[in-house]
Amino acid sequence: MNDFFYGWYLKCQSATQTLAVIPAVHQTEGKRTCSIQIITEDDAWTVKYPADALRRNRKMIAIGDSQFSESGIRLAIKKPNLNVNGELTFGDLSPLKYDIMGPFSFVPFLECRHSVRSMRHSVCGTVRINGQTCAFPSAWGYWEGDRGRSFPKEYIWTQCCFSGGSLMLSVADIPIAGFHFRGIIGVVLWHGREYRIATYLGARVDRIGNGTVRVIQGDMQLDAKMLEMTKRPLMAPKKGNMVRTIHESAACRARYRFRKGGRTVFAFETDRASFEYEYPL
Repeated sequence: MNDFFYGWYLKCQSATQTLAVIPAVHQTEGKRTCSIQIITEDDAWTVKYPADALRRNRKMIAIGDSQFSESGIRLAIKKPNLNVNGELTFGDLSPLKYDIMGPFSFVPFLECRHSVRSMRHSVCGTVRINGQTCAFPSAWGYWEGDRGRSFPKEYIWTQCCFSGGSLMLSVADIPIAGFHFRGIIGVVLWHGREYRIATYLGARVDRIGNGTVRVIQGDMQLDAKMLEMTKRPLMAPKKGNMVRTIHESAACRARYRFRKGGRTVFAFETDRASFEYEYPL
């Protein structure tokens, strides 16, 4: 495959601050490049690197002087408009029981494949961005990844760590073999127990629009509603080339509710939610 991308999304979330970092590799028309994107509640930056800035093995990616691994993140970026340095240490990761793509992991020619490396892990450390301090003395982290050719044309993605758990939900337009369907992947981690919601398990969209999504699977129902946006521009792949602009609210106000067996397991409102809403509002 000549055109491709792959990248990690590493989010760190405390009670007062949120930082997400995206190291990525992309190739189009045989030309390979790398990038690191930095997202906070107030701003977002994209730093481009040549292909030879990348070093990687099974457990680590390094781009330039920055490193990303299961043990944490070390950031060292010095550009005219961006000076970032610091280190964040991760605790034990919380991987899923099996691939979030389920049987779709064996389907060829998907434009994008998702992975979840950790639903929830502890984060400790400090990062300075243009003189401002992002301190995470006792925080939570989330780690996922994507690879393929392009992001879906339309999709919703949300993630949040909260007291007792963590959740992730994505609803996307999936083109395959000449037709399209609405695909769902999601996980609720609640007091150590994993509840998975996915198209391949019978999940369906009950409601979508106006910043709201509701998915139902058997006796489970997950609602997510974005109440306020703090969206910042990010670069996303289109046929391997980072030319598409999407928008992420790294930390915005949202409401979540998870029901199972006719009872509410949890319902809360937070200003720590992450949202990408690439559907018409």
